[in-house]
Amino acid sequence: MADTEGVFLPMWPDGASDDYIRARMDLAAAERRLRDEIENVAAARRALPPGAVIEDYILTEGDPQRQTRISQLFGDHDTLVIYHLMFHPDADAACPMCSMWVDGFHGVSHHLAQHAGFAVVAKAPQAKLLDWAAKRGWDGLRLLSSHGTTFNADLRAEHPNGDQRPMISVFTRDPGTTAIRHVHSLPANFVDGSQRAIDLLSPVWNVLDLLPGGRGEWYAENGYAGRDRG
Repeated sequence: MADTEGVFLPMWPDGASDDYIRARMDLAAAERRLRDEIENVAAARRALPPGAVIEDYILTEGDPQRQTRISQLFGDHDTLVIYHLMFHPDADAACPMCSMWVDGFHGVSHHLAQHAGFAVVAKAPQAKLLDWAAKRGWDGLRLLSSHGTTFNADLRAEHPNGDQRPMISVFTRDPGTTAIRHVHSLPANFVDGSQRAIDLLSPVWNVLDLLPGGRGEWYAENGYAGRDRG
């Protein structure tokens, strides 16, 4: 094993046992296989056939409020990413897990902007969404309300009973046309109902998985003792 200089640098300090070194090298091979499989899945995602053309929905954005079409969220890009924030119109706060994911997106939004349009859409009314965003410090994201529209239901980001569904979706604009095409959506649960489908999108889970105790049964909260936020 060598780094970019072609020189082997151990991943452990002096004093590591032979058993530890063997186990760590086995783990390193597994980590590489995991990386390769992640890249295989990403390639399969990019190879999907063209998705459905969707309506150019009109959402609510800003304060004072204005009407914004989905097509306007692309900016100078031909690709748009939307995170469907789980925030029911009658709720007083957004989902803690969704809020954690959006915290992460906010931190890297200036990097994402180099490649695609990015926005967060919630079913909660715009005033309620902006109030929540202010508490979280989301001042670098486009935040839009789909309240009063069928956007969430049509994109399957909402259950028939009105419960909201955490999900991320990607769209493209067809070259030479105004058509907006759905590429793919990834909800928080897999099709068999198991969880962790979008965990790779949050650094929190990836760091917790590095810890000796793992992530355990921990669940994000909208506020923690000693931290006045959300």
